[in-house]
Amino acid sequence: QVQLVESGGGLVQAGGSLRLSCVASGSFFSINDMSWYRQAPDNERDLVARITRGGSTVYVDSVKGRFTITRDNAKDAIYLQMNSLKPGDTAHYSCNADYIGKDWRTGNIWGQGSQVTVSS
Repeated sequence: QVQLVESGGGLVQAGGSLRLSCVASGSFFSINDMSWYRQAPDNERDLVARITRGGSTVYVDSVKGRFTITRDNAKDAIYLQMNSLKPGDTAHYSCNADYIGKDWRTGNIWGQGSQVTVSS
């Protein structure tokens, strides 16, 4: 069983910063691509940023230059540093990971999510 545990959401004023963390735990051989998604009310869940095990990153255009995704493979963790936050960044942020289980089967898992609210 693989679990993702997130932390770091909250309420911040526009222009402020928050840092999200996501740590994988459980029984697995390796964690591969890890991503942050977000879903605002009445919207679909969209990719925010993704990082490969080797450190390659992808960002949605709306967060480029403001958000930074990083990874610590030793801790099976990723982080999302969010700077210059805007009210439009308000959403429920979820961590997602691709993994290889002990049985060598691939899988995908979601964390429970963290609410990020940016006030104007």
